[in-house]
Amino acid sequence: MSTFLYKLGKSAYSRPWLFIAGWIVILGAVIALLAVNGVNVSSEMKIEGTEAQKVLDKLEQELPEASGGQGSVVFTVPEGQRLDTPERIAKMTEAVTKVYELDYVINPAELAAAAGAGGASLGGQAALDVQAGAGEGQSALADGTQTVPAELPPYMPLVVNGMPVPGVLIATDGSVALFQFQFTVQQTSLPDGVADSVIEAVTEAENGTGITVLPSDSLKKPGIPIGTNEIYGLVIAAIVLIMTLGSLIAAGLPIVVALFGVGIGVGGAFALSSVVTMTSVTPVLALMVGLAVGIDYALFIVNRQRRLIFDQGLSAKEAASRAVGTAGSAVFFAGLTVIIALCGLLVIGISFLSMMALVASFTVLLNVLVALTLLPALLGMVGERIVSRRAREKSRTKSADKQHGFADRWVKGIVKLRWLVIVAVIAILGAAAVPVAEMELGMPSGASANLDTTQRQSYDAISDGFGEGFNGPLLIVAEPAGTDGKIAPQTLAGIMQDIQKVDNVSVVSPLGVNEAGDIAILSLIPKTGPTDAETRDLVQQLRAADSDIAQSHNVTLGVTGFTAINIDISAKLAEVFPIYIGIIVLLSLIILLLVFRSIIVPIKATLGFLLSILATFGLTTAVFQWGWFNELFGFDTGGPLLSFIPIMVTGILYGLAMDYQVFLVSSMRESYVHGYHGKDSVIHGYDQASRVVVAAAIIMVSVFAGFIFTHDIMIKQIGFALAFGILIDAFFVRMALVPAVMALFGDKAWWLPRWLDRLLPNLDVEGDKLIAELNAKEGSQNRH
Repeated sequence: MSTFLYKLGKSAYSRPWLFIAGWIVILGAVIALLAVNGVNVSSEMKIEGTEAQKVLDKLEQELPEASGGQGSVVFTVPEGQRLDTPERIAKMTEAVTKVYELDYVINPAELAAAAGAGGASLGGQAALDVQAGAGEGQSALADGTQTVPAELPPYMPLVVNGMPVPGVLIATDGSVALFQFQFTVQQTSLPDGVADSVIEAVTEAENGTGITVLPSDSLKKPGIPIGTNEIYGLVIAAIVLIMTLGSLIAAGLPIVVALFGVGIGVGGAFALSSVVTMTSVTPVLALMVGLAVGIDYALFIVNRQRRLIFDQGLSAKEAASRAVGTAGSAVFFAGLTVIIALCGLLVIGISFLSMMALVASFTVLLNVLVALTLLPALLGMVGERIVSRRAREKSRTKSADKQHGFADRWVKGIVKLRWLVIVAVIAILGAAAVPVAEMELGMPSGASANLDTTQRQSYDAISDGFGEGFNGPLLIVAEPAGTDGKIAPQTLAGIMQDIQKVDNVSVVSPLGVNEAGDIAILSLIPKTGPTDAETRDLVQQLRAADSDIAQSHNVTLGVTGFTAINIDISAKLAEVFPIYIGIIVLLSLIILLLVFRSIIVPIKATLGFLLSILATFGLTTAVFQWGWFNELFGFDTGGPLLSFIPIMVTGILYGLAMDYQVFLVSSMRESYVHGYHGKDSVIHGYDQASRVVVAAAIIMVSVFAGFIFTHDIMIKQIGFALAFGILIDAFFVRMALVPAVMALFGDKAWWLPRWLDRLLPNLDVEGDKLIAELNAKEGSQNRH
């Protein structure tokens, strides 16, 4: 491997424009595709095979009118005023009428006419209005059956000329009105401009009336949650690079290389977004990981080149070629570890996670290829200027003192107090991991959005005026338990009455029955919010095949809707998490076994990672769920962690943590192979690698931390978990725990059974074969 990379690096250095032009052509092609196809990201996150998705898929076939997405709009007025004045009612009614005239929006009046002509009925919000407007006692349904509200609700239908306005409820105090309507398709399938037309129609109610219109977040086209804060991370990275490499030219190369990698990777993802379904988080995740690893990988190679120039007096060309052959081998296997950790997500079979993994993995692969080809080509353009004459002279004068710096004193202290260090690191990280026991998972909702956002204001207005459950309605589908049969009106009424008696149910109302009469759809409003544990328990209770409702009416009840889908996503991800961990740990252990030719080192690396990941999730829970330091990190209200954070962050952190493991411990193994033994190999290897590993970790933390201050809560949580995960793993585990444990085992750390040693291929990550070949070649030339 090292010999091949040495030749590749020398070729790129010698013919730089060939390699540079090749990468420029690739980047140009990506930009051209992006210009032609545009960007089309989605907010849809679904998991095929879950109960909610199965019900939704069936509705799309049997009763497509009920399977479309739901939109909502909130109308509010200043405190102390009322919405139900003639002028404001007229404006709201006019806005509602315009919305119902739009394509892809279901018009209840037209649907009712179709039902009267013999078609399938879909009562929609109008049926809810009838029940909501009833006083205490019974309220009649369209089929003559009756049901009993649990209590008099604090809202009523908006009535104009004695007729309720379809889909509009108004709070009894007149402070807020809620307009809910149905699309014919899911929001992610709406053509461009439909949601904008809805928003344009409803916001006309604001003109000269004092009304504030708050469209729901589902009506807003998902954007790309990237702002200017990410630039701060790059600025810090540039400063660290200058301090580490001591040269503006050398510091600029890793940033240029990383930008090339993410430009092609993220740009390519955007270019394909019109062909494949891609969430808005997907390219941002690739940008995060791509920038971090791209800068780090280039830094390792440039730093190795400069070390070879300073320590051995090699020319820039020979030093660059050897750097690609040796440090480039570590870069290759470090990148492979990250890719394997990410691609482990494909085995789970969750489409949106698979797309995230593929895009991020492809971006990492590009950064590895760019570091091994474009970087040496750029170094060829720079030539000997990569190290100034003054820096060479300064290095010679300080060469005698270089082993007596801070890193040397630090590692000698760790080796001396290794047992104390091991116990202290385990205790500190164990304490940080305590909040994990109370970690709750879910999908973001308006409840945890910032107070100054329309999403949060809409959520709070609905909660105050109608109850928190109106922010997360459930769709109930009832079917006969046998193969044949229909849902009779009396059966439907009985089902509704029994569901109404269930704890945590606020309102139940009929939405419709298909033409065959064997599928009935109900709308259920819980008393609790969409991310509350009580709502999750209600969904599970209604789905139970042996429930009293299902048994007494001989039906099966399915539950779907946005809230139920999110509940299923969280449950599914929690279920597959142990499987995923097993997959990436097994595959990565194999890679580390091949790289280090040791049994102890891969096991130690994995156990250290488990400590850091538990501490990371503990801190993330304390900050984003409990609300610790929320003002510092730019959010107002705590809430559950993203349901896919454990899987996604674990995969990324495992790969990145192994990067530092590879670079640090391969340096210790290189020292061991070259004659250092016991504690000396740990100290010498640490001295050689610690500075660049610390710099790389600071760069990676800075890049990830820049994403903490975006407005999107998903990106904010991911950025925090990755930044603090790297901080913990690099400085507590790799910089402290690893040398302590390695010193504890000494030479035994490199033990490998002889039979296994014979079976494993020698990957020559340290470049011993390469150096031997080059020395033999030089010796032969000198003899002649």
